[in-house]
Amino acid sequence: MKNLAGLLLLLCSLLAASCTGVPEGVAPIDDFTLDRYLGKWYEIARLDHSFERGLSRVTAEYSLRDDGGVKVVNRGFDAERARWQQSEGKAYFVGAPNVGHLKVSFFGPFYGSYVIFELDDDYRYAMVSGPDRSYLWLLSRTPTVDASLKQRFLQRAAELGFDADALIFVEQSPLPTE
Repeated sequence: MKNLAGLLLLLCSLLAASCTGVPEGVAPIDDFTLDRYLGKWYEIARLDHSFERGLSRVTAEYSLRDDGGVKVVNRGFDAERARWQQSEGKAYFVGAPNVGHLKVSFFGPFYGSYVIFELDDDYRYAMVSGPDRSYLWLLSRTPTVDASLKQRFLQRAAELGFDADALIFVEQSPLPTE
């Protein structure tokens, strides 16, 4: 519960600033199709933040909302407490629906940027940033990716000015009871 409270506090601080911008030099893709993006994604790598600290087996699941937005369900396993944590939010396009730039909120009217700056043609992996260079994720449709994709991600992150050395590669192996 402490991690979830920390997540809410951090998200509140982040979203209170209405951080829906894009980091300088990072461009959202402009051939995005939401229907193809919906479904389950596995977090392969991330920059550290208190709301995800210590979590493994992290996933994000996207589905349509009745109001035309996107339902976002983030889930991860907290090994220290031996339990799952989950947060539910909503997302909406910042501009045109073919541009991979959304705003995401996990509570209240405050939003943070979700910028898809690279996406596989078959929607098998996505590289995503937040409103600044302290937020970065590599997502995949599978719990693991090959070494060449990890290397490509590290290279892209460094080229765009993210701290590639600080990236955490997320443990995705199944729990013994799964």
